[in-house]
Amino acid sequence: MLKRIVSLLLIVLTVTLSGCVSATGGLKSYIDTSDGYQFLYPNGWIPVQVSSGPDVVFHDLIEDTENVSVVISQVTSGKTLQELGSPGEVGYKLSKSAIAPDGSGREAELVNAEAREGSGKTYYLLEYAVKLPNQERHNLASVVISHGKLYTFNASTTEKRWKSVKNQFQQVVDSFQVY
Repeated sequence: MLKRIVSLLLIVLTVTLSGCVSATGGLKSYIDTSDGYQFLYPNGWIPVQVSSGPDVVFHDLIEDTENVSVVISQVTSGKTLQELGSPGEVGYKLSKSAIAPDGSGREAELVNAEAREGSGKTYYLLEYAVKLPNQERHNLASVVISHGKLYTFNASTTEKRWKSVKNQFQQVVDSFQVY
């Protein structure tokens, strides 16, 4: 009789817990209503105070070089993302101007570039393998234009950790939206 009760409790517990799992499990929401964007970021990450450059930065409490950031730049009024170039062209320009500019000691290889539509806007999703003097990193980025501004959302980790965080990072980058 005790075995039947324990078995029944395990079944009920399993069904109950599986109902609590969501597609965004382990992620928190960040919303910036003044600049008009939002994204998900991993639990256990904290905001970093920055005085210039990115609009916002979060990094892992333990792996502090693992981070996400949003950079907002002005673009010519009325300019679309497609007018800046294809996903590959924009990805290449971004690698040369921001990720690995001349003299930085970094090298960036554009691994993948594609476009997706979301909420009536075109987003370019970019993937980079980045070599620094002391380590190799992996970056995912989402780029979009809205209201005359170019938004660049970037998620970065070491190449060593890439395989273990790849799916979560993809979910984080896919969550980035402007409005």
